[in-house]
Amino acid sequence: MRPEILFPLFAPITSLKGVGPRVAPLLEKVAGPIVRDVLWLRPHSIVVRTPAMLSAAVDGQVMTFEVTIQDYQKPRAASQPWRVQAADATGLITLVFFGRFGDQLQQRHPVGARRIVSGKVEETRFGRQMVHPDYMVDPERRDDIPEIEAVYPATEGLPARRVRGFVLEAQSRVPDLPEWQDPAFLTRERFPPWREALELLHSPRSEADLSPLSLHCRRLAYDELLAHQLAMAQRKAARRREPAARIAPSTLAEALKADLPFAFTGAQNRALDDIRQDFRAGERMSRLVQGDVGSGKTVVAMCAMADVAEGGGQSALMAPTEILARQHYETISGPLAAHGVGVVLLTGRDKGAGRAEKLRALASGEARVAVGTHALFQDEVRFHRLQLVVIDEQHRFGVAERQRLQAKGEATHLIAMSATPIPRTLELTMYGDLDVSRIDEKPPGRTPVATRAVPMPRIDEIVGRLREAVAGGAQAFWICPLVSESEVSDLAAAEMRALALWKVIGPGVGLVHGKMAGAEKDAVMADFADGKLSVLVATTVVEVGVNVPNATIMVIEQAERFGLAQLHQLRGRVGRGRRESACVLLYDPPLSETAQQRLDILRRTDDGFVIAEKDLELRGGGDALGLRQSGLPDYVFADPFVHRELIAAAGDDARLIVARDPELTSPRGRALQVLQELFDWKAGLALRDAG
Repeated sequence: MRPEILFPLFAPITSLKGVGPRVAPLLEKVAGPIVRDVLWLRPHSIVVRTPAMLSAAVDGQVMTFEVTIQDYQKPRAASQPWRVQAADATGLITLVFFGRFGDQLQQRHPVGARRIVSGKVEETRFGRQMVHPDYMVDPERRDDIPEIEAVYPATEGLPARRVRGFVLEAQSRVPDLPEWQDPAFLTRERFPPWREALELLHSPRSEADLSPLSLHCRRLAYDELLAHQLAMAQRKAARRREPAARIAPSTLAEALKADLPFAFTGAQNRALDDIRQDFRAGERMSRLVQGDVGSGKTVVAMCAMADVAEGGGQSALMAPTEILARQHYETISGPLAAHGVGVVLLTGRDKGAGRAEKLRALASGEARVAVGTHALFQDEVRFHRLQLVVIDEQHRFGVAERQRLQAKGEATHLIAMSATPIPRTLELTMYGDLDVSRIDEKPPGRTPVATRAVPMPRIDEIVGRLREAVAGGAQAFWICPLVSESEVSDLAAAEMRALALWKVIGPGVGLVHGKMAGAEKDAVMADFADGKLSVLVATTVVEVGVNVPNATIMVIEQAERFGLAQLHQLRGRVGRGRRESACVLLYDPPLSETAQQRLDILRRTDDGFVIAEKDLELRGGGDALGLRQSGLPDYVFADPFVHRELIAAAGDDARLIVARDPELTSPRGRALQVLQELFDWKAGLALRDAG
């Protein structure tokens, strides 16, 4: 139950004065459906309304003048505005008003009256003007005009000043809440009390007060981060209290390792050791295995599945696309089958008797491993003894989907795999409720990919070299960016590129894009993997998840439009065999300084973790890092990049709180429950569950 003290903040926005049926949908669009959402709105800028003389007027700026009303010019037609001539000792200005209230204007502001006007100045061919001044008051009421005014987000039909009024109204509803932060920490950081921090947020006195580094913004960010970290720490503790099957290291896994044509890297061995420690603990495992494309995550998971199989249990590996599911199946089915472990591939394409046989094998326990897509968590899929769930690129599945698969066993262990390298400083925000293993070494035999940046005007030269390489038996990816708002024009650009390459290289050019049907897309990908196509043109990153060891060339068109993580993952699609591989980054000159630095980083290193940290240093933002799609939380006040040192502090504090007061029954614990309700970060909130 939500504490009663928070009821005023969780009331609908229609409880605010002036928010009726017409305004409510507009305010909800700008802020959200409840009073708290309006309170959470942050001003993006300030307006300083210092009085000036008209001679000092600057085009495009909001300015304030004390003037005398001189004349009214009535409109000749209803569509024309009223124009009010005004002046001070140094110049003239025209005040422009649209609408049918000219008579009211003349009554309230008669000729000869002195008025203070404030609004945006415009220099036009008709002279200096101000359209619909923000304020127009008698000098005796000059205090009605704030000297410094916060500017809020707006939408059509709801101007920023009206939004500001609703924010101030929401602020008046803020209750006195108990302090949930440690007093010593507040003193050390010089953080203001929560309510004072909110007041400072909404009454900035300078641009510095808008900065996320201001003390009041840091305080609010830390509150939000602590609420999130505490929820994840509680969830982690709850999982550890849940008994799960103890699984011993197997001779089968050691036999599989011995069969491999390469030795495990130190990082792979460490990841497998981490998993086995979790297996031995008798507690439910929730572990993330992070590693670059091609770093060997799948074979580590295969060894964990072998441990489960030897103990009589079953495992399920779920991938987001059929292409990736088939790739995993091809990687693990042969080695496991060679040692008598049955593996089935289950996708949406399975029908009839074939599907029925696979379902029977899983239900009876005859098949110890299932690999598949969303088809794995369908109701008719039953397991004999599911003990381990492995989810590849887990951020691409909804929480309900992940939980439905895990629910097919009892206290199932979870391994989540991700090929998006995350800077260590951000791991807690995304995976605070998971234990993390990093595979940060490349397997032996991977040939470094030579990376070059080439300006787009030299594209003909690149196409010529590509034609020569293809004639020599090479295969290549050619990636077209999503550059516009329109999928249609993006697709047209990709089709034009594929056609241009077909004219030069011949019929061995294929195209995959998001609009194609799954079967059609899979057929093109299969032709490329089988060597029937020499060049694969693709419009998105997702479609190139296929493993083609013979592909040695990656051309990325308009590379400056991609994030570093995307570029790095695309490059990882080549260099999988022993042949020398190349990645060409085609860019439109001139490059911005940040884009230049990004391409330079790619040319200097192929370590995904180093690249992620460097990208964070460049402060390219979440999308540049490729993190928004990877589950980075939607924070209101916290910026994971700016406030990254606060993330670690909140994580430490949360772990300490859960260790000392797991049920949050102490005075601070009860205050922290209010904090969690305030931000909606609660341990049981399934929508934000990571595993």
